[in-house]
Amino acid sequence: MAECIDPKEIDILYRELAADAAASGSHLNPDKEFARELLRGLIANEKRYGYRSCPCRLASGNKEEDLDIICPCDYRDADVGECGTCFCALYVSEAVSNGTGAPCSIPERRPAQRKGPAHGKGPSGYEMCGSRAYPVWRCRVCGYLCAREAPPERCPICKAREDRFEKFLQFP
Repeated sequence: MAECIDPKEIDILYRELAADAAASGSHLNPDKEFARELLRGLIANEKRYGYRSCPCRLASGNKEEDLDIICPCDYRDADVGECGTCFCALYVSEAVSNGTGAPCSIPERRPAQRKGPAHGKGPSGYEMCGSRAYPVWRCRVCGYLCAREAPPERCPICKAREDRFEKFLQFP
């Protein structure tokens, strides 16, 4: 049975996420009705589980196990960078947003046997969270640091483009 979601809740969340996206240099899907349906799913999941898990993924109901799929999910930036859209298509690249690019199919990045965060020592002896060691990228304009497979499309702080990032740390 479908959850009854007040359209005003969707409006509020849409404005909140649109403002966050604009402030961080990311983009919501320009198809507002499609985006609103995704937000309806986010709100339903928040009411069901107590957190906003991706409406296009199966959540366990255990927040610790689902941390990687709480919107914006751990895979969003890599999906948007490579495919023009995140898994559920709530977030899109600048090219998809302005109509100069088209999204492509998205690979499933979530491990099949996800059992919550794995902890251990990284190659430099630092504590790591998760099973993968990502390179660290530095924005050459403002110094913002992020650990991920590729630099973001835009710096969430100063809005510099991807080509203004340099690889700062690389783990073997």
